[in-house]
Amino acid sequence: MASQPLSLALFDCDGTLVDSQYAIIAAMEAAWRSQGMAPPTAGQVRRVVGLALEQAVAVLAAKASRATRARLVQAYREAFFAQRHTLADTSPLFPGIVAVLDTLDRRGILLGIATGKSRRGLDAVLDEHGLSGRFVTLQTPDCAPGKPDPGMVLLAGAETGIDPANIAVIGDTVYDIRMARAAGASAIGVTWGYHEPEELDAAGADCVVTRVAEVPAAVTSLVNRDHDKALALTA
Repeated sequence: MASQPLSLALFDCDGTLVDSQYAIIAAMEAAWRSQGMAPPTAGQVRRVVGLALEQAVAVLAAKASRATRARLVQAYREAFFAQRHTLADTSPLFPGIVAVLDTLDRRGILLGIATGKSRRGLDAVLDEHGLSGRFVTLQTPDCAPGKPDPGMVLLAGAETGIDPANIAVIGDTVYDIRMARAAGASAIGVTWGYHEPEELDAAGADCVVTRVAEVPAAVTSLVNRDHDKALALTA
């Protein structure tokens, strides 16, 4: 019997592992006010969570000049990181996430992250929750194009030696799903984040889960499915 190949569960961060919406909304509001501009609504901000910061600002300030958008980006960074020194637990883990990581780890599935956060921001979140070292690959817009470009998935595969067909992307936005599909990976949508279930389904998710505890079974099912397909093709 052919052995099971290594598989990778590649998680989004904001809206999937951590509930960072309030910190992000507050930092966006501070950035806009620093430029004397009316801030975007909370709903508008939630729509762009998952994109790289520069992409998100470009969407939210589409009519602003390039120079103004650059100032907004810098002001956001300053506001967001200032929160870490003044507020406790600005990006709490969703309940049950650690148990999910433990279960996947026990099943021999490697863990990774592909996020719109900067590497500095991601490292801060992982340190805050004692998760540094849990993931074999960390992909951010610092090293690859932002979502929905497939670059982060492809780079994660290259770093780990895992074919995209054996990668399952887990995320709460259509950007995660489109990134996965473009890379040839499986896509699992989650409903506790910032985009609606029907949007995730329409974007091409292989499945959409409604509870954190359902993630390990969904990952295992998808990577085993793709392994079985590969065996059938070589039989």
